[in-house]
Amino acid sequence: MDLLPGLPNDIALECLIRLPLDQFSKASSVCSNWKREIKHPMFRQRRKNSGLTRPVFALTQAMVSTIRKPHGITTFSSTQIYRLSLYDPEKECWYDLPPIPELVDGLPMFCRVVGVGSELVVIGGCDPVSWRVMDSVFIYSFISGTWRCGAHMPGGQRLFFGCVSDLERFVVVAGGHDDEKNALKSVLLYDVAKDDWVAMPDVASERDECKCTFYQGKFHVIGGYPTHAQGQFQRSAEVFDVATWRWSMEEDFLGADTCPQSCVEGEDGRLYMCRDGDVVVKCGAMWKHVARLPAEVSNVAYLTAWQGKLLAVGNAGFDELYGGYELDVSSESREKKWRKLDTPDEYTGHVQSVCCLEI
Repeated sequence: MDLLPGLPNDIALECLIRLPLDQFSKASSVCSNWKREIKHPMFRQRRKNSGLTRPVFALTQAMVSTIRKPHGITTFSSTQIYRLSLYDPEKECWYDLPPIPELVDGLPMFCRVVGVGSELVVIGGCDPVSWRVMDSVFIYSFISGTWRCGAHMPGGQRLFFGCVSDLERFVVVAGGHDDEKNALKSVLLYDVAKDDWVAMPDVASERDECKCTFYQGKFHVIGGYPTHAQGQFQRSAEVFDVATWRWSMEEDFLGADTCPQSCVEGEDGRLYMCRDGDVVVKCGAMWKHVARLPAEVSNVAYLTAWQGKLLAVGNAGFDELYGGYELDVSSESREKKWRKLDTPDEYTGHVQSVCCLEI
């Protein structure tokens, strides 16, 4: 059956791959042929090859309460209820993802979110009411516009772990701590397509609150700290070689004992990080200055990257509202300038995690 009556299927497919991101779920419900084509893994690859994929940022963000005071003054503050908000940088608009049906009280606290292909994966965290550590996995498909449950994360309770994807199929979960606050060495690999977890070799060091990145084609587990030195971040990183199925150690990867949560690989293949009020980039064994952070972002929640740019999300201090700032690192200008995102009040709540998807 023709995808579009009167047109060859290859021309019809060229039309389908140009659909806007927010129209995928509607289009896939038109007919079984459209649904089959849009859900096929090659659909996203064709969009990518044609330069039609678009970035979208997913944030685990606190809902905002409105407080009206005398004399017409209105203030805003973060609540303890978290949801997934999305930012579309092309349209410069914000909106909410549909809530996860099984989580009526909001997202788990301290859950991790990663993008895998055209899907968003939410892993672990704490029940926002009972504070029970969860091993749940929830997956949102931007194609169907629906949530589904994934296989539970194995290996007992795990919180404040590192988490990253290869953007196409796999998610790696590493470190964190167990229910007795013991830092962990164990590493897990989740195959989203197969809905299957596999144990990887342990890293050499315990790594609570580590950062995972997919950098230069390899999984990196960066920083963190052992049980006996809680809060004292280490500067080393461990790198996984798929060919040997082993980890190797890089002792002075960060160059200083610092929290690695803002580490992110840019589109140029280089690693960026926020440190001491600056954005720095890894050049060999050294970290070099890129730009000073905006004065309004003394506390950076997350740094993420897309299409030659960086997005810093943070606030000016405790109990302050959050904002986003964009930096073009591909610019030849020596004095790179930040652009503040136009953020509606309802999207200025506390941010716990951010990831970028190309869809």
